[in-house]
Amino acid sequence: MSVLTTVFGSYSKRELKKIEPIKNKVLALEEEYKAFSDKELKHKTVEFRERLESGESLDNLVPEALAACREAADRVLRKRPYPVQIIGAIVLHQGRIAEMRTGEGKTLVACLASYLNGLEGKGVHVVTVNDYLAKSQSEEMGKILRFMGLSVGVILHDLNNNQRREAYNSDVTYGTNNEFGFDYLRDNMVNYKADMVQRKPNFAIVDEVDSILIDEARTPLIISGRGDKSTELYTLVDRFVKTLKGTVVRELDNKQDQEELIEINHEDADYIVDEKAKTATITRRGVKKAEKYFKIINLMDSDNMTLLHHINQALKAHGTMQVDTDYVVKDGEVIIVDEFTGRLMQGRRYNDGLHQAIEAKEGVKVAHESKTLATITFQNYFRLYKKLSGMTGTAMTEESEFREIYKLDVVAVPTNKPVIRIDHEDQIYRTLKGKYEQVIEQIIECNKKGQPVLVGTVSIEKSELLSKMLKPKGVKHTVLNAKYHEREAEIVAQAGKLGAVTIATNMAGRGTDIILGGNAEFSARAELRKLGIDENIINEAVGYADTEDEEILKARTEYIKLYERFTNEVKEAAVAVC
Repeated sequence: MSVLTTVFGSYSKRELKKIEPIKNKVLALEEEYKAFSDKELKHKTVEFRERLESGESLDNLVPEALAACREAADRVLRKRPYPVQIIGAIVLHQGRIAEMRTGEGKTLVACLASYLNGLEGKGVHVVTVNDYLAKSQSEEMGKILRFMGLSVGVILHDLNNNQRREAYNSDVTYGTNNEFGFDYLRDNMVNYKADMVQRKPNFAIVDEVDSILIDEARTPLIISGRGDKSTELYTLVDRFVKTLKGTVVRELDNKQDQEELIEINHEDADYIVDEKAKTATITRRGVKKAEKYFKIINLMDSDNMTLLHHINQALKAHGTMQVDTDYVVKDGEVIIVDEFTGRLMQGRRYNDGLHQAIEAKEGVKVAHESKTLATITFQNYFRLYKKLSGMTGTAMTEESEFREIYKLDVVAVPTNKPVIRIDHEDQIYRTLKGKYEQVIEQIIECNKKGQPVLVGTVSIEKSELLSKMLKPKGVKHTVLNAKYHEREAEIVAQAGKLGAVTIATNMAGRGTDIILGGNAEFSARAELRKLGIDENIINEAVGYADTEDEEILKARTEYIKLYERFTNEVKEAAVAVC
């Protein structure tokens, strides 16, 4: 710790001192707002909007608006935001990054800031890392926002343009970075303004901000159109590449080392795969085989550049792209698996002919090569917003990048209570078999005590291998990967139950809330279905939107009773688990 930090305190501590008076004003309004009826509380939104229209600034409304939303959260979800969550919301409103530890309730923090900024009616985008979180957060936090009279939308992959436009015209819109980015690109390709779906980028709250704005910052979003080149060469080249012999190395330091390794240590290899860099390079021996196979004199001649490109892409498809890790084959299609979320990326394709090379490798129909029509990186897209903020549990490590690239500062928000979680050291095993056997033993040991177990894996293949190893042991478990995405909500909802074992890829991923003891809302919904209540009525009842419909109000009363009952059961189960 530097001398300056010792004397003046850290940057975060100094900033927290400035925020403290605003937080205290919010807390001071608690008793007054508790005394409001539901109608009076909801009317505060009308009042706030009238004050904004008359010229009052949004900053002036911060204490009252956060106090109103805090009271609504308590009434609707039985969750009253803690003082540290109010601090987090203020940090977001100020257009900064709030570093909050795992389990501190960042979703509710984003809801508070969304309500405050949604009062302007210019649109607030809450950006999540996957579709599941976008949907679940829009449903849960949407109850609070709708209760207070704000409109809520969610952008999911299968929505049409009219549905997207409606969602974007809402006060608060939930969605993934991919969906927001691609909609922006499509809007820039339309001929008429009326065909656009988005409004002018106003305010974005990015969940898991380091993952999206740093890890994926340079990832390009690309919209492609169909090219007119023949696909026959991909199939011919694939047949040739299947006759070659490859070898794998862990890491090559530079090009010179690569040449030496190929020539000296791998004389019998036709191509060499660099496992770390994910590259596949043809050797001189492989070049000679290609020249003989395709009846040409010099593969490196400028006239043969197209053939060489196809060979290089086929080598990459065979050497570095793994089925059930990088992609899956489903219904005669090659579908990309997102490396960050573990999800299937429907409609997305690798560019530069790689997707066609994989299709030829897997023996499915080779589609026409595509050409780029529009592209943007996440870094450039998010810099378009008038105000940008974010949350994560690990922002301080990238603080300099946030300042330099996005002009965002980071404020570390303290935890509500001291952290009691134990973070064990990593364990290293000599063999993969030994590691998996130890994982299985630990699962069985925890399962005997009734502890819910979540096993994270890096690929679909490994999640299914662990499942296969568990079955003979008689341990009941569920698998969550891109192949079983239809059951995702159910699996996540039950993953915290007594004795539950869940083997998952990073599909559910960062920010997914697994509740010890189980999910009370999920159980309450299931009971309402058993009572024969229509799904649309259940959605309206659970959504807390204003209504005079007696059937919906009756279902809502029943839901509240069931929700409270299951919440108590969940608490009891959580105590038993611990």
